[in-house]
Amino acid sequence: MERSTSPDGPRGPVRAAALLAAAVTVTAFCAADALARSYPFGPRTRSVNDLGNQYVPFHAHLWDLLHGRTDGGLLVNWQSGYGSSFLPDLGTYLGSPFALLVAVFPRDEIDLAVYVVTAVKTASAAAVMAWLLLTLRPGRWWAAGLLGTSYALCGWSVADASYNPMWLDGLIALPLLCLVGEWALAGRRRVPGVLIVALAWTANFYTAYMATLGAALVLLLRLVLARPPRRQALAAAGRAAVTAALGVGLAAPLVTVIYFGTEHAYPGRVRQFAPVPGEDMAARLLPATYGFGSPALYVGITALLLALALPFHRAVPVRVRAGWTALVLAVALSLQWAPTHLVWHAFATPQGSAYRQAFVLCGLLVIAAWHALAYGPPDLRALGAATALLALIAAVASRSELVRPHTWTVLLPALAGALCGLLLLGRTGQRAGLAGLAVVLLLGAQLGETAATSAAATELRLGHLDDYAPWGQRQERQAAAIAEADGWPRYRTDPGREQTVANDPMLVGGQGAQYYSSLTSDVLGRTLTALGGGWTSRGRSVQSLDNAVTDVVFSVGARVHSPPDPHQTYLPHDGGPVTVTRQDVPPLVTVRAAPGTTAFGPSPYRNQELLLGSRVYTVPRVTVRDDTGQQVREGRVGTGDATAKPTITADCPAGTQVNLWAPHYSGTARLAGTTGAAARFRFEYPRNRAAMEPLGTTPASGRLRIELTPERPGRIPAGAVGCLDTGRLHAAAARLKATGATRVTVSDGTVRAELPAGSKGIAVVAAPRIAGWRCATGDGPARPAGAYHGLVAAPLDGNSTSLTCTFHPPGLRLGTTVGATSLGVLVLLTALGAVRRRRVPVPPPTTSPRERVTAAS
Repeated sequence: MERSTSPDGPRGPVRAAALLAAAVTVTAFCAADALARSYPFGPRTRSVNDLGNQYVPFHAHLWDLLHGRTDGGLLVNWQSGYGSSFLPDLGTYLGSPFALLVAVFPRDEIDLAVYVVTAVKTASAAAVMAWLLLTLRPGRWWAAGLLGTSYALCGWSVADASYNPMWLDGLIALPLLCLVGEWALAGRRRVPGVLIVALAWTANFYTAYMATLGAALVLLLRLVLARPPRRQALAAAGRAAVTAALGVGLAAPLVTVIYFGTEHAYPGRVRQFAPVPGEDMAARLLPATYGFGSPALYVGITALLLALALPFHRAVPVRVRAGWTALVLAVALSLQWAPTHLVWHAFATPQGSAYRQAFVLCGLLVIAAWHALAYGPPDLRALGAATALLALIAAVASRSELVRPHTWTVLLPALAGALCGLLLLGRTGQRAGLAGLAVVLLLGAQLGETAATSAAATELRLGHLDDYAPWGQRQERQAAAIAEADGWPRYRTDPGREQTVANDPMLVGGQGAQYYSSLTSDVLGRTLTALGGGWTSRGRSVQSLDNAVTDVVFSVGARVHSPPDPHQTYLPHDGGPVTVTRQDVPPLVTVRAAPGTTAFGPSPYRNQELLLGSRVYTVPRVTVRDDTGQQVREGRVGTGDATAKPTITADCPAGTQVNLWAPHYSGTARLAGTTGAAARFRFEYPRNRAAMEPLGTTPASGRLRIELTPERPGRIPAGAVGCLDTGRLHAAAARLKATGATRVTVSDGTVRAELPAGSKGIAVVAAPRIAGWRCATGDGPARPAGAYHGLVAAPLDGNSTSLTCTFHPPGLRLGTTVGATSLGVLVLLTALGAVRRRRVPVPPPTTSPRERVTAAS
């Protein structure tokens, strides 16, 4: 057995183990994508779900920010949601230091940049786990490296975190925080420990919180097993608590901003936790299984066998066997119990997967496996018991739908390789030449089953989740059209209704309503919904609204129109060119005569008029009929024959622009007598709400007939049709422009506007009134901004000719204060420790000067 390694840093065997773990992890990671023919090694996209909708666009925005090419800065993202708070998004999605790597890649290779960041994070987790294992207990360095790979490429990593790369920071944080606990036990390295905690919580506070809980459990077990005197145990626990508190305090400027951002976010659906069946949980311990709502606990057959062998390994002290086995079982049970589930998830059941803490259990399984190996390879008795337990797990798992035929194809060879390798390893004392063969078997089994498991997860995700194409010709054309039309801040350029991903403005440029984040503000979601906007992801992903009135209100002077995304519609070509339409719109800051005291009502057309300040719509009475001509009760469509073609009829002034608002309808709608593609409506309760769509121009007769093709049951509301008088709209826009700001400048979180002399009433900034805005007129003091139907507003007294509005994210001042206090305490404790060490008397030498000289010579 090798000598004990120092907990002070990766030296000697630790460095070799970390390098091996990282190398094997990257090899398996890339081999899996090559096997699955996934990007960048094949034609299949890897941008599924939030990876394509959120993480790639956010990293593209970070690239623009680092290269000085974005609209806005750290405080405000002016490209998304008509002006959103960016610092909470930065902390949520881009807080990891690894995210900065995107800056070295070309902008049009942003998908590759995110892939490399993901691979580097995964490899880092493997290296740190290898370091931790050799710190907890000395042993074979190559075995620590292989188990580090088992942790980094666990089921949670390859099935869940690979397309949620921000979570991978938690995968790195768990072994790092356990190392911090080891330093606290030894009473050393306080400053690095505090900085590591701060870095973990800054990188991704959500998974860092879970990793902190897991590291605390490991520390408590270590104290129980070490059995130090009570005073020493309390001192060690106190040092760990102080280290954690100071580290979280240093991260407070970002953590508090995120916390208050969630407080002001659009409320998601409240879910009740429902544990998965035991057979599904057992299935996820096996290779090549996948299930979106189940805990991905796979750690590799070798690691699982070792963890199962630990209770029967007689060379391991009984307390160690019992302690680690009990901790693994306790955490496994906590995943299935609602109260502890809430504790793991910061007392809120997540919207997606309900087992986001599964990586902690994976880490504990790997640590248990290490203890089974570090005391010497398990003997035949222990391996036999472990194999029997694995057979029992497989028998239970066989009843789960998550187990597929290829699971057994991967499991059996992996089991054979692991058993042979471990048996040979136990005989290396008799024949040293067997060690190399054992390593080859264990390494080959691990590489094969891990690559196959990751490849299976990649393929199954594509069948379960929505997916998006990487950067290509479509995005190139959109970005070029937006760049040519861009006139910010004189007017906005909206990337368009036909989106490629849910965060098009950050990906291809422009300044639109589109915005998808866990922190999408409540005021933005409710305002756009009241105006007829649509959304997905239960309101967290607001969409562009192709409407002439809202374009005037929000100063959208250019709008991009793209053909349907061929990746989503599976068309053989892109369907046509990217075009841009323009209209004359008021500036970003306008002046209204009176405060907007009237609340929004049920009609989006009347709500748009409230914001505009003019009556421009005719909202006729509509009649909904089925294809037999019978009137439909309560506007319900799509409930009968799938071939039925219901219609909507109404009367409007000739020449007006027809709009259809049907938030609870899914299908297409076409105005009779018009050419071109039908308007598309997407509703799916409770996930999606359909947006208002323009259909064409009212014929000379004034009689409208709208033909519907429903896809599923839906409903057409009473005030579904709105006919826009474009002449009145142009006149209203001209009035707002004439009385609006003569000059507007925008720099990150500051909007400055020069107003016409004598301006009275209310100055309105065409941005959602999210918490944090303060405005000042003239040389007056800044006060919290008012609201004009959800937009930023400030009263005018007729004397001021300038307006300055500044944005400070809620919680930033509090977080800065906490961070500064934590830094001060850390500096003070460090200084006191240095003084205390200097005052400790140096023990006198025990040898005479002559003896020392003799020894030196």
